[in-house]
Amino acid sequence: LRFRFFNPRSKIMTTIMPGGTAVRKAIQWISQKREEGGKTSLMSLIDQACIRFNLAPKDCDFLHRFFSEQETKKMKAD
Repeated sequence: LRFRFFNPRSKIMTTIMPGGTAVRKAIQWISQKREEGGKTSLMSLIDQACIRFNLAPKDCDFLHRFFSEQETKKMKAD
């Protein structure tokens, strides 16, 4: 599950991640692999994380959306 809340003070939409520790560990693992600078694509890393952390399909979908949004935010900032 993912919920969005609008914080009127900061005028930013915040995303709440699902409560599963496996999803959080998968996000950390993917982020670490990306920082290491390997040649593996983001989509491949997400697929590997889904298998490695035995995630449900809905959690894999969440990872795809989460990292897609991160990439979009990163591109807008550049």
